[in-house]
Parts: sequence; C-alpha cells; structure tokens
Amino acid sequence: MSSRRGPDSETVVCHMMHEYGLLEAAATLSLIEVPATADAQIHGQIGVPSISITRVLECKRSDEMYSRFSEMARCPDHPYWSESVDQCLRHRRRLWIPTVAEIRDGILQEAHRSRYTVHPGKTKMYYDMRRLFWWPGIKADVGAYVRGCEVCQQVKAEHRRPGGLLQPMPIPQWKWEHITMDFVCGLPQILRKHDAIWVIMDRLTKSAHFLPISMKYNFTQLSILFEREIVRLHGVPISIVSDRDSRLTSSLW
Repeated sequence: MSSRRGPDSETVVCHMMHEYGLLEAAATLSLIEVPATADAQIHGQIGVPSISITRVLECKRSDEMYSRFSEMARCPDHPYWSESVDQCLRHRRRLWIPTVAEIRDGILQEAHRSRYTVHPGKTKMYYDMRRLFWWPGIKADVGAYVRGCEVCQQVKAEHRRPGGLLQPMPIPQWKWEHITMDFVCGLPQILRKHDAIWVIMDRLTKSAHFLPISMKYNFTQLSILFEREIVRLHGVPISIVSDRDSRLTSSLW
C-alpha cells in the first residue's frame, strides 16, 4: 500500500472543469482539419468565409486584370498561372484575390486579428499569407495594415537593452574650457550661400556663438572658422561634446 496521499474529490472536479473549459475553447478555434461546409471554407490555418469565395467568383470578371490572368491560366504549360476546379485563378497554387476592398480587408483581418494569429508582425503575417493568397502589392498592403493596427502601435516589445539611469557630465570649473557644438541645418540660403548655423556653446555659462556656415563646408574650412572665432577669443578648450557628424569626429578636435 502506497503512503502517498491522492488528490481529493474536489481537486479532481476542478481539474475536470478546467479541462472541459479548454476543450470548449479549442473547439471554437478551428485548428484541426475539418471538411468544408456552407459556413466556411478552410485554407491552411486561415479560415476564409464562404461569402469571400463567392465574392471572388462574382468580382473576378469585373477586375481589369482578370482577362490577362485568365488567358495565361488557360495555357497548360504556363509555369505560374492555373485555374482550379472551383473556377478560381491561382498564381503558383495561391488563390488570386481581385481588387475588392471588402475581400482583401476581410482576409487581412482574419490573418491579423483572429484568435490564433494574435497580431503578428508584418513579416510573419506576410509569409503566412503568401502561402495561400496572392494579389499585386500584397506585401505593401500587409505592411500598411500592420502599421494601421492600433493594438500593435500601443504594444511594442523592446528588443534592446535598457538604457539605464542618466549619467550627467561633471560641472565645468571655468568658462569656455568645456564646450558643445552642433549644426542647425535646413535653413533658407542667404546671399553668401549660408544655409546653416554652427552653434558653439560654453557648458558652464551657457553663452554661445552662432556662426553662419554652409553645409558644403569641408573640415578645413570649419577648422579655420573655429580658430578665428573661438580659439582667438577663448583659447583652446579642454573637451568638446558633439554628435557623430563626420566633420565633428576628426582627430583635430
């Protein structure tokens, strides 16, 4: 006789009720292979309502591309196009969807918002759909649909390491020993062909020089201007804080 204590009847009943609830939920997902009925026609994992198949057959002749596609499908040796038993055009065995917003939006919604898809990204959603459907520009439509999904825009997973706490720079001890510099570009061009402002600021006093320049200035022209306007008045700084602009990351600074 074993000394282990078995579960009581209340625990067994709870487990049975939980499993019964899971079975009821799984029955509504249509994940297993079932025969096509009047309510729905199953294509792989994405269920397409029968009204969509009916609409495809109704709207295919009104599509301006149907005549060209059907002509290629009639060729028995055509490598891409064919016509299936249900009189639907297929491109590499994928169902061709005519230019009808109602049908395409329904398929996009089924592939993105159904219970078993759970809002996939544009890449996964595109590769799931390309196995079953085809229309010109399907990849762009999938990307536009995912970008327009409000749920996907609100819930975005971060795949980068957290930045951590801010690390402020030490306060300078004397003026114009530690400076910052950056460009303000995209301004209208003046008579001297200047279209940007070079902002050079002292980190201690927050006083700054605003030097008009052209974005076409090379490194040599900027260094001469810096020597004439900054070094002449304030001396050579100890440190310079700037962005990753190639003209500000030279070994001269």
